[in-house]
Amino acid sequence: MSIIAPTLESYFAKRLVSQRQASPRTISAYCDMWRLLLRFASERAGRAASKLEFGDLDAPVIADFLIHLENERGNSVRTRNIRLAAVHSFYRYAALVHPEHAGLIQRVLAIPSKRCDRADISFLNLEEVDALLATPDRSSWIGRRDHALLLVAMQTGLRVSELTGLTRGALELDAAPPHVLTRGKGRKERATPFTSQAVTVLRVWLQERGGEQEAPLFPSRRGGRLSRDAVEFLLTKYTTAAKERCPSLRSKKVTAHVLRHTAAMLLLHAGVETSAIALWLGHESVKTTQIYLHADLALKQRALERTAPAHTKAGRYRAPDTLLAFLDAMNYAE
Repeated sequence: MSIIAPTLESYFAKRLVSQRQASPRTISAYCDMWRLLLRFASERAGRAASKLEFGDLDAPVIADFLIHLENERGNSVRTRNIRLAAVHSFYRYAALVHPEHAGLIQRVLAIPSKRCDRADISFLNLEEVDALLATPDRSSWIGRRDHALLLVAMQTGLRVSELTGLTRGALELDAAPPHVLTRGKGRKERATPFTSQAVTVLRVWLQERGGEQEAPLFPSRRGGRLSRDAVEFLLTKYTTAAKERCPSLRSKKVTAHVLRHTAAMLLLHAGVETSAIALWLGHESVKTTQIYLHADLALKQRALERTAPAHTKAGRYRAPDTLLAFLDAMNYAE
């Protein structure tokens, strides 16, 4: 067995799981990337993945692997960059435990990310929010659960993993102000306040839900936590139904992340500073929150209306001399 294999095992067990306490989703994504890379390098080197050396995973091989991802597997530039970040993460760890390969490692770490277009931010306006919230059948247990889930998602902006991971004990409805405690990306804890409407809905739901403090707040029919796919399924179902009363939804694909964007835009429209929105959403940097400033034309229009118009006069059109116009036309004809 080569030193790559034990180093990779140590990286996942010690660095990701123990030291960084990475989420299961992150670990799964990194495992997928390494399976792809090891298969690619194994075929190129002509030996088993467990026998690969650092020389079989040098910068030219990694660069060719990234090209393979885009050209043959159809990965987007964004996905390519995410996979490169996983490679860089391992090589930064390898630099500490295998300094004898420092030159090769630094060449891999020098491979840059590609620039890519920023995707447009999709979010719901107030009419679309009301239409979506009115769709679940609140005469049924499932409908009341889904109505509460949608309301919390659009009001708090929680990530789907945070939303499905909520427990009854995470709610502090009698506190001032009422809020929910979540542990989000990077294991950071934050408190997100509720509106009075959300508090009323959640009080009723908690009475019906019952269960232990550690029980899921929004359980499946069998009492377990909802999966990411289950949340996306119910969003698709309710969006399809809501299109009848709100035609503007027909041009939108509503996902859990769209609800997160919606929460941010509602706060921005209410005049909340981007620094406060960054704390609300659990963003690592305020720069991440700046995307919402560019997303809505209405905000830009209101900003324009508050500016003083420049004191300029409109120019006046004067017809050109007929002879010069004739010569210009002849020149263009050539």
